[in-house]
Amino acid sequence: MANNEMTFEQALARLDEIVTILEKGNAPLEQSMILFEEGIALSKRCSAALEKAEQKVTILIKNSSGTITEQRFESSTEE
Repeated sequence: MANNEMTFEQALARLDEIVTILEKGNAPLEQSMILFEEGIALSKRCSAALEKAEQKVTILIKNSSGTITEQRFESSTEE
Protein backbone atom coordinates (compact mmCIF):
# COMPACT_ATOMS: atom_id res chain seq x y z
CA MET A 1 0.00 0.00 0.00
CA ALA A 2 1.41 3.39 -0.98
CA ASN A 3 1.99 5.91 1.81
CA ASN A 4 -0.59 8.31 0.35
CA GLU A 5 -3.27 5.58 0.45
CA MET A 6 -2.79 4.83 4.15
CA THR A 7 -5.07 6.07 6.87
CA PHE A 8 -3.49 8.10 9.66
CA GLU A 9 -3.59 5.05 11.91
CA GLN A 10 -1.95 2.82 9.29
CA ALA A 11 0.77 5.41 8.65
CA LEU A 12 1.45 5.71 12.39
CA ALA A 13 1.60 1.92 12.77
CA ARG A 14 4.02 1.64 9.84
CA LEU A 15 6.15 4.41 11.32
CA ASP A 16 6.26 2.48 14.59
CA GLU A 17 7.37 -0.65 12.69
CA ILE A 18 10.14 1.30 10.98
CA VAL A 19 11.38 2.76 14.26
CA THR A 20 11.46 -0.71 15.82
CA ILE A 21 13.45 -2.14 12.89
CA LEU A 22 15.92 0.75 12.91
CA GLU A 23 16.35 0.62 16.69
CA LYS A 24 17.36 -3.05 16.48
CA GLY A 25 20.19 -2.06 14.15
CA ASN A 26 20.13 -5.37 12.26
CA ALA A 27 19.13 -4.02 8.84
CA PRO A 28 21.80 -3.48 6.19
CA LEU A 29 22.79 0.14 5.58
CA GLU A 30 20.97 0.43 2.25
CA GLN A 31 17.73 -0.95 3.71
CA SER A 32 18.13 1.28 6.77
CA MET A 33 18.40 4.35 4.54
CA ILE A 34 15.28 3.34 2.59
CA LEU A 35 13.38 2.77 5.84
CA PHE A 36 14.65 6.06 7.25
CA GLU A 37 13.41 7.94 4.18
CA GLU A 38 10.03 6.20 4.39
CA GLY A 39 9.86 7.04 8.10
CA ILE A 40 10.56 10.72 7.47
CA ALA A 41 7.81 10.85 4.83
CA LEU A 42 5.36 9.12 7.17
CA SER A 43 6.30 11.41 10.02
CA LYS A 44 5.65 14.49 7.89
CA ARG A 45 2.34 13.05 6.71
CA CYS A 46 1.18 12.25 10.25
CA SER A 47 2.27 15.66 11.51
CA ALA A 48 0.37 17.42 8.71
CA ALA A 49 -2.75 15.34 9.44
CA LEU A 50 -2.56 16.24 13.14
CA GLU A 51 -2.15 19.93 12.32
CA LYS A 52 -5.15 19.83 10.01
CA ALA A 53 -7.25 18.06 12.64
CA GLU A 54 -6.16 20.56 15.30
CA GLN A 55 -7.36 23.42 13.11
CA LYS A 56 -10.81 21.83 12.89
CA VAL A 57 -11.23 21.05 16.55
CA THR A 58 -13.85 22.93 18.46
CA ILE A 59 -14.29 22.81 22.18
CA LEU A 60 -17.70 22.82 23.76
CA ILE A 61 -17.74 25.08 26.78
CA LYS A 62 -20.49 25.24 29.34
CA ASN A 63 -20.76 28.72 30.79
CA SER A 64 -22.01 29.62 34.25
CA SER A 65 -25.64 29.85 33.08
CA GLY A 66 -25.49 26.30 31.73
CA THR A 67 -25.45 27.31 28.07
CA ILE A 68 -23.14 25.29 25.87
CA THR A 69 -21.26 27.28 23.24
CA GLU A 70 -18.69 26.32 20.64
CA GLN A 71 -15.28 27.89 20.69
CA ARG A 72 -12.50 27.40 18.17
CA PHE A 73 -9.53 25.49 19.49
CA GLU A 74 -6.47 27.70 19.85
CA SER A 75 -3.13 25.98 20.17
CA SER A 76 -1.02 27.13 23.07
CA THR A 77 1.94 27.34 20.66
CA GLU A 78 0.31 30.17 18.68
CA GLU A 79 1.39 33.09 20.78
